Amino acid sequence: MTVVERREIALVDLLDRLLAGGVVVTGDITLRIADVDLVRIDLNALISSVNEKVPSPWEELT
Repeated sequence: MTVVERREIALVDLLDRLLAGGVVVTGDITLRIADVDLVRIDLNALISSVNEKVPSPWEELT
């Protein structure tokens, strides 16, 4: 094993790195029975942290 392969990253650190840059999640789910589509769900989401450069799209609650 190399040093990179043995490197452990805490879950909190991984989430911090992902949210700092942003994550795009896309996917499709289709529920079907006997080749008949019953339900189709399309998911498109952008997950990112909120800071001074990227403000929240909602008003702050006081």
